[in-house]
Amino acid sequence: MKAIFVTGGKQYYVSEGDVIYVEKLDAEAGQTIEFKEVLCVGDKTGTPYVKGATVTCEVEKHGKAKKIVVFKYRPKKKYRNKQGHRQPYTKLVVKKIVG
Repeated sequence: MKAIFVTGGKQYYVSEGDVIYVEKLDAEAGQTIEFKEVLCVGDKTGTPYVKGATVTCEVEKHGKAKKIVVFKYRPKKKYRNKQGHRQPYTKLVVKKIVG
């Protein structure tokens, strides 16, 4: 069964057993999280969410993504600004989809 759910302001299309990376969540590694903001389960769609539908995931680990370099400059003005950023993430394994 497949589902679409919302977390961190983004939508994720998953099926059971998938491994996904989402915005960092406040949960320990090994803990189970249940998402209730489910937009679609199989053929069922809701407005805005499907009633009674949940996606259960297990937190595998937390980490940081690869570094990206943000470089700003203004030509002929001697302005240069180099900055790096690493986005924190949570790795989830989808265990069960109920809908």
